Amino acid sequence: MSGGSMDTDDFARVTRVSPDDRRSATRDQQSPVLIAMTVLATVGVLVYAAFLLSPSNRGDMLPWLLVMAAEGVLVAHALLAMWIVLSAGRDPRGYHYWDTRDRLFGRTGLEGPLSLSGGEVTVEVFVTVYGEPVPVVRRTVEAALAIRGRHRTWLLDDGDSDEMRALAQELNCRYLRRLSGGGAKAGNINHALTQAKGDFFCIFDADFVPSPSFLEEVLPFFSDDNVAFVQTPQTYGNLHTMIARGAGYMQTVFYRFVQPGRNHFNAAFCVGTNVMFRRTAVSEIGGIWADSKSEDVWTSVKLHERGWRSVYLARSLAVGDAPETIEAYSKQQLRWATGGFEILLRYNPFSPRRRLTLDQRIMYGITATHYLTGIAPGLLLFVPPLEIYLDLHPVDVSVGFAQWLAVYAGFYVMQIVLAFATLGSFRWEVLMLAAVSFPIYLRALLNVIAHREQKWHVTGSAHATSSPFNFIIPQVVTWFFLLLTSGVAVWQINRNETVTLGAAWNITNTVILTTFVVVAWREARTIRRGRRVRSVQPVAVASVVEAAA
Repeated sequence: MSGGSMDTDDFARVTRVSPDDRRSATRDQQSPVLIAMTVLATVGVLVYAAFLLSPSNRGDMLPWLLVMAAEGVLVAHALLAMWIVLSAGRDPRGYHYWDTRDRLFGRTGLEGPLSLSGGEVTVEVFVTVYGEPVPVVRRTVEAALAIRGRHRTWLLDDGDSDEMRALAQELNCRYLRRLSGGGAKAGNINHALTQAKGDFFCIFDADFVPSPSFLEEVLPFFSDDNVAFVQTPQTYGNLHTMIARGAGYMQTVFYRFVQPGRNHFNAAFCVGTNVMFRRTAVSEIGGIWADSKSEDVWTSVKLHERGWRSVYLARSLAVGDAPETIEAYSKQQLRWATGGFEILLRYNPFSPRRRLTLDQRIMYGITATHYLTGIAPGLLLFVPPLEIYLDLHPVDVSVGFAQWLAVYAGFYVMQIVLAFATLGSFRWEVLMLAAVSFPIYLRALLNVIAHREQKWHVTGSAHATSSPFNFIIPQVVTWFFLLLTSGVAVWQINRNETVTLGAAWNITNTVILTTFVVVAWREARTIRRGRRVRSVQPVAVASVVEAAA
């Protein structure tokens, strides 16, 4: 058993429900300002779509088709995102939730048996480990042990590490190691479920440190016997590199606005960590889905097909690590995108065989096609060179620059304004990663089409870091091409004394990719310095030993 001790004041504080918390159960999550900005952004998207589709504005066929293919995906997903954001309704914590929470933790105490729906229940807390550094795992396991409320904490070691076994013994938590590694993380969890027999189980990745109040916040939802799992956000605490900030902020809108909107359609899905499951629900579908690297989404859709309900609680109850390096980011995005395209091409949520509601089909269709929006910017990078080298234009040359800029701003500038309204600022790092990630997503799509197996990688593994340039060869080649094209564009500007749309567009793209290459160069330099330090240390130690002798 686990759970820390607390004095009377602490107990009163964690069990008392404030009036503000209770009011949140009946308050709309969307402010009037956000609704207004979302409506304006939607209008901007529609105007831009009408502009592109108008035959009178159509330019040369090849660049126009590239723009239509890319912008068609972006416009469709932007409209659907607006719909989901506006669908986010009230806080999922209604009166029944608060009443259950009071009965669970306000009377029997945090250390007493947990009684739900008239019967005592048990909770397991799983920390999944696969090669992460010991200090990272230690802080997560210690936090899991300190979660308030009676539970059992398990370290699930898929890395066959004696250090992890020793850590579990030191911290006095349960330890499990598999004989085989089939099914990756899902197989690890399913193996644990053969040993841990609790009614509910929580999952935390090795680098996500749970809040002590996790059980208090999440368990009361399960008083509804139809709830299969409750998901909470991924919040990141290591945003000290450009890659980490870009990767972290890319997820913010999803966790703050999209997932709450999906609650409205009973289509909020599991993201693999910071989640609690009902054991009987997972048993009904044969365990956590193990035939995909996106076991979380597949498990969610299988549960929704069986009529189970999911809940997303937009409350940060665990803090983890975003990928800090280009290598870690590339591997993470490749795994996630591969899972998304598997849903699209191998599951097809729109198939008549799927037992989903129409709303759920649409929601999972959005999930399955989301990473197409990451391929689209790659297509747009090659539109300006067609104008610069071949004088091919995506829109009719008679369309004035001011008219084009107005409709273009109605789409893209309004997206930036909406980012300010939702996040408080526009993040340059997000724009950078969005522009350069297309080779990752294209590779994921081709992997799924060709049925190529994608090796499992974790965000914070302890293996030696490789040069970032090993993972961004397509981006570097594209950067060289755009840099050369920008040089040609500047020469044309000087010769014709006119700044063209293609030249301005290409130079902007070149600046963005240059920023990314500089980030990669700095990261590579840091890695080289680290290797030199490690190579010098053994020599220094040897010298000290010889001197002592």
